[in-house]
Amino acid sequence: MEVPLLVNDFLRRAVKLYPDKEAVVCGAQRFTYGQYNDRVNQLSHALLALGVNKGDRVAILSPNCHRFLEAFYGICQIGAVIVPVNFRLVAADFEYIINHSGASVFLVDRELTGTIDSLRSVLPTVRHYVVSQAEEEEAPDGWLSWETLLEAQPTSAPPMPEMDERDLASVNYTSGTTARPKGVMLSHRNNYINAYNFIAHARIQHQDVELWTLPMFHANGWGGPFALTAMGAKHVVLRQVRGDDIYRLIEDEGVTFACMAPAVLSVILNYPDKEKHRILTRPRFMIAGAPPPAAFIKRLEEDLGWEFIEIYGLTETAPILTVTDVKPHKNHQGEDYYRVKAKAGSEAIGVEVRVVDEQGIDVAPDDEQVGEIIARSNVVFGGYWEQPEETARAIVDGFFHTGDLATVDPDGYINIVDRAKDVIISGGENISSIEIEDALYKHPAVLECAVIGVPSEQWGETPKALVVPRQGTQPTEEEVLAFCRERLAHFKCPSSVEIVESLPRTATGKLQKFLIREKYWAGVERRVN
Repeated sequence: MEVPLLVNDFLRRAVKLYPDKEAVVCGAQRFTYGQYNDRVNQLSHALLALGVNKGDRVAILSPNCHRFLEAFYGICQIGAVIVPVNFRLVAADFEYIINHSGASVFLVDRELTGTIDSLRSVLPTVRHYVVSQAEEEEAPDGWLSWETLLEAQPTSAPPMPEMDERDLASVNYTSGTTARPKGVMLSHRNNYINAYNFIAHARIQHQDVELWTLPMFHANGWGGPFALTAMGAKHVVLRQVRGDDIYRLIEDEGVTFACMAPAVLSVILNYPDKEKHRILTRPRFMIAGAPPPAAFIKRLEEDLGWEFIEIYGLTETAPILTVTDVKPHKNHQGEDYYRVKAKAGSEAIGVEVRVVDEQGIDVAPDDEQVGEIIARSNVVFGGYWEQPEETARAIVDGFFHTGDLATVDPDGYINIVDRAKDVIISGGENISSIEIEDALYKHPAVLECAVIGVPSEQWGETPKALVVPRQGTQPTEEEVLAFCRERLAHFKCPSSVEIVESLPRTATGKLQKFLIREKYWAGVERRVN
């Protein structure tokens, strides 16, 4: 008899095998797997009492919190659909996502209730507002208390509807870096297979301790609520990314694993008081987003003695498509080893990844010919919520078209060179902004950087670098340009450098280059020769 692949199974296994093992650490609060499961069941009963049925959407807006972890299972095990919302968006985005998803219950962190109160009149689908806050706090007017709701419910398993693995588990909205967020429909099967890949490629075991530096709203935290729970590992919740908190928790909790964006890795590498902490573990850091500079990887592995794992994927792929697994028989050493580790890697188990040209033909494995990454797998989403036209554009002949450009080297490693929209075409030459950024990060005074194309009467557009300097340094434009000319082909070098205090980023650390470009292209028709 076939048994459907439901994410509910992960917590069931953990409770059966590890009921007394510590499962979640969130500030001063600690829960065993048995206690975690009790709260999950109480949440399920509470949602049922509020009239939530199979297929209904339940939205959650919150920084990282133990209640967020409870929501993944409390919502999904009764056949409802979780809609994790990026808490760093603005009110207009909250309005759009809640209305677009048709959420009937809205779970909101105490700090964000004021913003949501101002939107109530334009959120017609929401029937109940539930506030996540400390037990001793009184709920604001018009809000139901999460803790009060749970207290009134039993800890026994709730009645569960008949479910299929192709049923929706979540609708995850994209970061919306270029347009309105799109609702990515991920099924139980998508999340289940991704969790298996996560376990295999990140080598998750029951003794692992994960530090939640990644926002839980992001693609289900790259599968952490499912993969780590399945293996009975411990979740250590970080509400706000701060270098001192990260190092303290790694030291105190014995952290062995963390997922993060490159921006968080930068915080870790540039934390000034590393020597104050006695770290006895060798954490594995899984990184995704823009490919990090090889120099970052070298600092992490050589200076700190920790392990770097690069993955590549998108919200639409649940998200793992590729993993950088340095092939031992190739004997990569020195700088070559770190260059390989900085690549997106090779396809994960059960994933078919291709890099194709405009005619759909696979590019040559020469690490030079550029094409678009396309993929098909059981982790690829079922489509965009209520947007069939967008779905048809993204999935063609069974392959999801990522919009990311890459090369393939002779060993089969995929190397991301840019988003299709971020390639700079100067005088007919395609220039990868990532390649320039990688060179810039080798400069000792560069903390962060971004490279974009800016208007040029002669060339159509030319590269411009925006640089955030390290504390205590004052790099000049001339100095940075000279540094680039020593390391890059002349046509790839920035035509100008601007020193800035910060760069616009999404909540998950992605550079919002479209915001930077708007400043320079306002009123200019973008054209290339």
